[in-house]
Amino acid sequence: MLKKITSNELVLGMYVERLGRSWLDTPFWTRSFLLESPADLERIRAARLCEVWIDTARGLALAEPASACASFAAVEPPVANAAPAPAPAAHAGPARSREEEMAHARRLLERSRQAVQTMFDEARMGKALSAAQAYELVDDIAASVLRGGDVLLGLARLKTADNYTYMHSVAVCALMTALARELGLAPEQVRSAGLAGLLHDIGKMAVPSAILNKPGSLSEVEFSSVRAHAAAGHRMLIEVGDIDPVALDVCLHHHEKLDGSGYPKGLCGEEISLYARMGAICDVYDAITSNRPYKKGWCPAESLRRMAAWRGGHLDARLFAAFVKCLGIYPLGTLVRLQSERLAVVVGQAAGKTLTSPTVRVFFSIRAGTCIAPCVIDLAAPGCQERVVSTESAERWGLLDVDRYWAGEPAVA
Repeated sequence: MLKKITSNELVLGMYVERLGRSWLDTPFWTRSFLLESPADLERIRAARLCEVWIDTARGLALAEPASACASFAAVEPPVANAAPAPAPAAHAGPARSREEEMAHARRLLERSRQAVQTMFDEARMGKALSAAQAYELVDDIAASVLRGGDVLLGLARLKTADNYTYMHSVAVCALMTALARELGLAPEQVRSAGLAGLLHDIGKMAVPSAILNKPGSLSEVEFSSVRAHAAAGHRMLIEVGDIDPVALDVCLHHHEKLDGSGYPKGLCGEEISLYARMGAICDVYDAITSNRPYKKGWCPAESLRRMAAWRGGHLDARLFAAFVKCLGIYPLGTLVRLQSERLAVVVGQAAGKTLTSPTVRVFFSIRAGTCIAPCVIDLAAPGCQERVVSTESAERWGLLDVDRYWAGEPAVA
């Protein structure tokens, strides 16, 4: 039975079902856990939570009713203990300025990385993950995508080699959510797609880290080990017992290709589900735009151009077109050359405007060969004579940190 108490009434041995506040605003990413550590107890009390839900069937109850919570009767849980049924897509919440959304997205990404790392590490040790907690993470990511659009999608690309595996899962979750919304899928389908993106690579926990992080090319044996991650992840999710079938499908089949050359089953064409085809696009895009131990990531626009060449053979052309519409032809962070012989970085995609006319921050004069005072230009504004003539390589111009012109500080340490 669940009971609502104050954080001051918590004692070791109680089972915390919910902390009465979003996991993003608490010292913990997990929603429910047995309270065994004195340090955790102090962290909860220091957070000054007004209410905490405990499960008296799974841990200690109050020794006797406390006056401060005498009116708190035992009630039905606010959230089911089992994995929740698909629910409406997350609400965007109150509008935020661009700067506020950027700060919120940074915080969400860091907490999400910590959550996924904990989740995956537990999977590596043979512990079953909590679908309910995974859904809570998906909902927060979906809300940020709904509200801030390209902000979270852009920041999620800025990952390091050390945290790639975990941040890749967060990024694919966000991309799957955005693509599902672009396709007009129902709210419960959007949520399923997000969960599938979050868990699609959980099988990587069965692959030795030395292989995952190897800076050079893999041997045939090592490559076989990596390829086995899809089936391994599928087995891990089956052991959860009550997992969304969409997550199971995408985990197993996100490396299938339309021409039948993918793995693990060699499926082709319509044998591959809609969600697995979506997963393939999102997985590939984030992988090729991210820095890895063995290569530097491609720029977002260049990545989309290369992926366009794979349509029909590897990737679904219709879904890829929708994916490009999500990100824009020049995604957030793309370095572009303008007609005025200046370099700029894409800082936004205004809703309803042409994909070829993003908002950019100009910061470099090609003629002078030097940086100039940054200024923002909306290329889709009435009367604007400026336009993009090409994308550019930062290395060509000796620019070491283009991302700071749109993202500021590094997104995730």
